[in-house]
Amino acid sequence: MAGGIGSRLWPLSTPDVPKQFIDVLGVGRSLIQLTVDRFAPVCAPDHFWVVTGEKYVDLVKEQLPAIPEDQILAEPEGRNTAPCIAYASWKIGQKDPDANIVVTPADALVLKTEEFAETIAKALAFTEERDAIVTVGITPSRPETGYGYIHAAEALHGQLVKVSEFKEKPDLDTALAYLEDGHYFWNAGIFVWNVNTIVRELRAYVPEIAAIMDELAPSFFTEKETPELRRLFPTCEKISIDYAVMEKSPYIYVIAEDLAWSDLGSWGSVQTHLKADEDGNSVVGKDVRLFGCQNCFVHTASEKTVVVEGLDGYIVAESKDRLLVCRLSQEQHIKDYSA
Repeated sequence: MAGGIGSRLWPLSTPDVPKQFIDVLGVGRSLIQLTVDRFAPVCAPDHFWVVTGEKYVDLVKEQLPAIPEDQILAEPEGRNTAPCIAYASWKIGQKDPDANIVVTPADALVLKTEEFAETIAKALAFTEERDAIVTVGITPSRPETGYGYIHAAEALHGQLVKVSEFKEKPDLDTALAYLEDGHYFWNAGIFVWNVNTIVRELRAYVPEIAAIMDELAPSFFTEKETPELRRLFPTCEKISIDYAVMEKSPYIYVIAEDLAWSDLGSWGSVQTHLKADEDGNSVVGKDVRLFGCQNCFVHTASEKTVVVEGLDGYIVAESKDRLLVCRLSQEQHIKDYSA
């Protein structure tokens, strides 16, 4: 899934070029390329499918040239994750009626890539043999209030167990309680299922979306698909897969691991994955010079020389004709500042 706009990482991420297509960490690979890299041990390039916005199709082709063109699905407008997943599932099912599918965001980070590939392989083997939906849970490293949680009363690391319930983003006290309990895991939005299972569950819980997909399906892989998609897709209910299926289906399992995962949803979360100097400063850029700064994060996407003096606890981010200087403590307001 590669249709988000990453508004909290402005000015680097913009609606024209959102974060999944950007080398956020300064490692020479965009986030969507890193996503494909970590799935390489379990999936051949011609089995990848990307669902993105119409305006990003050329970016996907440029960055992922090995993916077949008819497996780049272009949403005419964003309708949240349930319609996105339904469109991909109906189309994949037409090409391969017994397909096992992994759904993942294109803009997250996973540092423990070998463990990740092993976890995904276990989940795929599980869904191949039984009628089940698997969600990947992330062992929490802190009382995070920005993520949803998965509760599994009998959770054992590396094993597949039934999910008790999904929890919305908690307040700090609740997050602390989840961390202490040990049976709550971050919801990374990574799902594994057989195509027949997810199609059946979508039919059961969001029949209106399923009916739209049934009407759209005869146009798949023909010249009629784009106009039909533009006509029908915007009529889908705007709803997440969590609300549509995951919180209702009795067939949900979780496999929980410490995968060093992050959604990289904010400058602060990006900073946690970069080395800091002795003053707590982290930088991405060719020529960044800090004087008398502490606990700052400076990110420049160009080859400009950037000099920062005397700041404590600030984000300084530059991209093309945009510059952000903002206290780290106020980063949750960045999407409002840039509106």
